[in-house]
Amino acid sequence: MSNYISLSEKDKKEMLETIGVKSADELFKDIPGKIKAKPLNLPDGMSQQEVFDFMESVANENKVFDTVLRGAGAYSHYIPSPVKALVSRSEFVTAYTPYQAEISQGILRSIFEYQTFMCRLTGMEVSNASHYSGATAAAEAALMFLGRKTKVLTFDNVNPDTLAVMKTYIEARGFTLEVLSSKDGLVDTDALEKAADDTVACVYFAQPNYFGLIEDADSVAAFCKSKGIKSIGGYNPTALSLLKTPAESGVDVATGEAQPLGMSLSFGGPYLGFITCMRSDMRKLTGRIVGETVDRDGNVCYVLTLQAREQHIRRERASSNICSNQAHCALTAAVYLATLGKKGFTEVGEACLSNAHYLAEQLGNVGLKRKYKGEFFHEFVTECRGKAKDIEKKLAENGILSGLCLSDDEMLWCATETADVKALDRAVKLVGEVLK
Repeated sequence: MSNYISLSEKDKKEMLETIGVKSADELFKDIPGKIKAKPLNLPDGMSQQEVFDFMESVANENKVFDTVLRGAGAYSHYIPSPVKALVSRSEFVTAYTPYQAEISQGILRSIFEYQTFMCRLTGMEVSNASHYSGATAAAEAALMFLGRKTKVLTFDNVNPDTLAVMKTYIEARGFTLEVLSSKDGLVDTDALEKAADDTVACVYFAQPNYFGLIEDADSVAAFCKSKGIKSIGGYNPTALSLLKTPAESGVDVATGEAQPLGMSLSFGGPYLGFITCMRSDMRKLTGRIVGETVDRDGNVCYVLTLQAREQHIRRERASSNICSNQAHCALTAAVYLATLGKKGFTEVGEACLSNAHYLAEQLGNVGLKRKYKGEFFHEFVTECRGKAKDIEKKLAENGILSGLCLSDDEMLWCATETADVKALDRAVKLVGEVLK
């Protein structure tokens, strides 16, 4: 960390003399007094050691759990040490958005590598250069197809945060977001068929959904195609280590939150939204696409092949005004996937699946039955017999972050590769004590 040294009084005096004024007050004299900022009531300055001590005391107020059994959109995964070691290098940390694109070969290549990984992961042909979050990616994906058709259909088994962001984006543009009821925790195909009228542009569903259940993506995609409607799937990327790819299911656009790919749990961000699609919809994508080519001497080089921002094209033709492409988060995801490789990434998915199913079985043995019967990846909902808050408190007192209380009678659990059998058994034992 570098020190920040402000201007000295001598520096300020020289600057004012160069400008031709005697004081800062004279410099800002044209600003009406009633709108000038009042003097800030700040405490006296501290030494560097005092600042570090203060920040450490604040950090120590955080509760760090030994075991995390909560997901709901932000997931605890083991991050191999090379990931943070590499992405913390100064040449990566200081790299910025490529406004003068072709002189930024390093950042362009890192984005190209990220796009390549996301296309391989989803089976799609095109990936953009990332979004702020999975929620904003879902909203932007829906906006790709709105225009003459004015409605988006989705379901109440989608993450509530994603639904809220989609509602904000879509309805602010004058379009409609209709949230359909799920059936037994899954997409209700009958409700979908009834709601799919001529005004519907696209359907958004989550895979796995908010309750952890695995949807029949093939059927949703096939139905949408039969009606001339675009299908958008919001995928957990870790689940794609085991599930069919969106492309194999026939989904038109795959979005999602890529936080599980090497990003720490950190109060909700910064995270990484992704959007991938087939070439036929490439021109509707928001953000940027980096391409690989050769220069006149035959050397490999990278260029921005699609720039959909108002900074690059006429405002009325821009499909997005996103000002950051989350490039460092995208780099982190690429390094994480490269570090694990296909075999390692599959092993992570298998460990998540195994641990979650073990946890569900053991919780069932002490009285917490699953609410939904469908297949699940690494999340599931249990009925808690009115004791969800008691379970949360008991586990927290013992260094375990429980599942998320959906109500006092329901809890959404998650188990990844970071929770071993010993930790899971300990959590189940504590739950059993609450239910006695």
